Amino acid sequence: MRLYIAPDQSAAAPIIEFRGVGKSYGTFNVLNQLSFSVKPGEHLALIGPSGSGKTTILRILMTLETISSGNVLINGVSLTREQKNGKNLPASESHLRKMRADIGMVFQHFNLFPHKTALQNVALAPVLTGRLTKLEANERALQFLDKVGLANKADEYPSRLSGGQKQRVAIARALALQPKIMLLDEITSALDPELVEEVLNVITDLRNETDMTMLLVTHEMGFARDFADRVLFFEQGKIIEDGPPGEIFQSPHHERTKSFLRKVIAAGQRA
Repeated sequence: MRLYIAPDQSAAAPIIEFRGVGKSYGTFNVLNQLSFSVKPGEHLALIGPSGSGKTTILRILMTLETISSGNVLINGVSLTREQKNGKNLPASESHLRKMRADIGMVFQHFNLFPHKTALQNVALAPVLTGRLTKLEANERALQFLDKVGLANKADEYPSRLSGGQKQRVAIARALALQPKIMLLDEITSALDPELVEEVLNVITDLRNETDMTMLLVTHEMGFARDFADRVLFFEQGKIIEDGPPGEIFQSPHHERTKSFLRKVIAAGQRA
């Protein structure tokens, strides 16, 4: 098994940059001139109240949402604009496909195809994108199902899997394209409490054994603290606090952060 070596983040150029990004739905501003960057191999936890813009950030990176203003760059290349015939134009679909080729996302509600087996769900994207033949994709799918502890469920349909197993299949599906950036959106919030740990264990293994850049949106504060190199606290589409987990969780600077953490941790203790 390959050992994970933490990158020298002080020297590396950002793999992700948000530059003054705004996102609005009518008169409602989801993101307000948002600027931040992520180094290669960095593990970020995005926390904050519902509606503060965390999931929108992931959906923008996955090109599922457009932005209203600003710019987003992946490895120094604009995600949202492209140069064509000497003109700076909105990104074409071919440009978006190219840009998201190194990005994988695991969704809150699994989004598995119900009429396909676990193996078929994982193998589908590498075939559709032309990266692998069907035989190669099936071999890789089985490898990643084994990685998440589900090789014995390869021929099962989602209806015969538990919520935790469905989410692990979704993780294997995201891994099948071997992304450099992994986006994790509230991946345990739809699970029964006793199934949460099996999914978090898989993410912990990925964190420790790979050099993927990972962005995690979660209300699991204990896991966020253990997972993250850096924590961003969001409020109304802005970053209120940005720092290492020890600082954010033990001695946050802002009263809003303190209030949020008190309430979330208290709710977790009552559950």
